[in-house]
Amino acid sequence: MTQIPAAFAAPIAHAAPDVAADDANPFAGLAPAAVWRHFATLCAVPRASKAEAPLRELLLRRARERGLEATVDTAGNLLVRKPASPGRERAPGVILQAHLDMVCQKNAASAHDFAHHAIRLRRRGDWLVAEDTTLGADNGIGVALILAALEAEQLEHGPLEALLTVDEEAGMGGAHGLQPGVLQGSLMLNLDTEAWGEFYIGCAGGLDVEVGRKGASEAPPAGWVAGRIVVDGLRGGHSGVDIHEERGNAIKLLVRVLRDLERRFGLRLGALEGGSARNALPREAWARVALAPGQADEAAAALAAWQILLRRELQGGDEGVRLRLEPAEPGALLAAAEQTTWLASLHAAPHGVHRVSLAVPGVVETSNNLGMVAIGPAGGRCCFMVRSLVDSGARALAEEIASLFSLSGSRVEFAGAYPGWTPDPTSPLLALCREVHAREFGGESRVQVIHAGLECGVIAAKYPALDIVSFGPTIRGAHAPGEAVEIASVAHCWRLLKAILAAAAREAR
Repeated sequence: MTQIPAAFAAPIAHAAPDVAADDANPFAGLAPAAVWRHFATLCAVPRASKAEAPLRELLLRRARERGLEATVDTAGNLLVRKPASPGRERAPGVILQAHLDMVCQKNAASAHDFAHHAIRLRRRGDWLVAEDTTLGADNGIGVALILAALEAEQLEHGPLEALLTVDEEAGMGGAHGLQPGVLQGSLMLNLDTEAWGEFYIGCAGGLDVEVGRKGASEAPPAGWVAGRIVVDGLRGGHSGVDIHEERGNAIKLLVRVLRDLERRFGLRLGALEGGSARNALPREAWARVALAPGQADEAAAALAAWQILLRRELQGGDEGVRLRLEPAEPGALLAAAEQTTWLASLHAAPHGVHRVSLAVPGVVETSNNLGMVAIGPAGGRCCFMVRSLVDSGARALAEEIASLFSLSGSRVEFAGAYPGWTPDPTSPLLALCREVHAREFGGESRVQVIHAGLECGVIAAKYPALDIVSFGPTIRGAHAPGEAVEIASVAHCWRLLKAILAAAAREAR
């Protein structure tokens, strides 16, 4: 069993003040209290992808203290079972599913350490917000809803299983590692979507394209001046949910600027870095460069002109983009041929919407996110995340990217492939969910297919008889600093979840 750090082993009442250090207590008075109490725990315990063990062990211990059957499988997923309410033992079993990990993104000026620090959040009107980091409402609210259902004594339900997976944000490792025959329920509610009032019945699949090449370095010419060109001020966001909004990609914008300065001033490149997660739109990027004597002022003026141009191009989406030239320590440069190869390849590489679906109107079918790049004189790498509602479409676009980089002899690998989730509009669970929503809230709910990846596709491939529906609260800015969750929508989700479980419990086998 993983040792839980002492700071995280205390009851949540002791953890909440640390979480709320910037405000008196952002959770004060929020309902439902049980859901917010569990979310406060998730904010207090670091839970980056592949580092969920302290949180998982804490939840495992608490489940067993409540007398619930709780196990951890070989992939690291936490599975908790709760017996049915009296008289509901023969009702269909329901699986509640969410993932424990979160995307860890912060603003460059933030000193936050995701491995050790609690998430600091504030209440801003009707929203809870983490202003300088991601909040982890994706998928922490889903986990909190499930934990509240496991502990609720007055909840009417059939046999319940909670499947809390790991490593979702870094490749769906937990879902991939889930073994057939473990889950017993016939219905599954995934709580990992981000628009209240919508039920999701399908999602994109995808894969990563990882590019690398070894480099050759050169010493900077005598007398040349080192500088650091920075692109920031972009919104970032979720590479699936927000890809259609045409937000700026800091890597692509910086490469475009570097190529112009290379042509005009003979700029030389020493390093290029941008993005920090394959599934987040890159908000910031920087390059260490060298300029001939006397060119720094002209280069700075060129960047000012580029900033005006890019703000005009990105108006309405990312007009806050900033460019600047800072002093930097001199260092080795990429060989001229390597500089040409990298800048030309990254400039030509696709990013954004590739195809809009004709089968599901209004939904992106295939897209690609150039999410990360790290290049130095000794070599470098970059990563693309490709998504598609059509698995063959994802593979086709991935192969186009591979062909581009193969022309320069770069190493290209495909990794992390996961299947899409095929929509089933005739799903009995969907009909039940919509009926309950209409009864509880009035009005029509919406049925959607999402371009983001959900674990539903991976799990459905292992359990093809499962009837699956996904829903969740309203979350804005997932995968980027400033992520926020609408407070009222969390209460709506809790009310809906309880009502769906009660309705399902009345269904005969």
